[in-house]
Amino acid sequence: MIRHYQIEGRVQGVGFRWFVQREAAEIGLRGWVRNTDSGHVEAVAMGEPEQLSELEAALRKGSRGSRVDRVQVHELSDAEGAELGEFRIHGAM
Repeated sequence: MIRHYQIEGRVQGVGFRWFVQREAAEIGLRGWVRNTDSGHVEAVAMGEPEQLSELEAALRKGSRGSRVDRVQVHELSDAEGAELGEFRIHGAM
């Protein structure tokens, strides 16, 4: 399964991308996380449904110093995961 997440709130400048990368890597997911120009953070993650649920719970909780107001989740097609590798942080858009 592949999911796209958009996380809104105070999630830039507080180590949120590092938090997401660490959580996703520990869970064993593939994908990426990055800041957006609109002040949000977005992530794409690929893994088993249970793994993705675990990541989503962590996203909703947030990192120390962050404030998560909203998490939008979209299912993606399997084809969109063809190039996903080890979970990493992308630079800002």
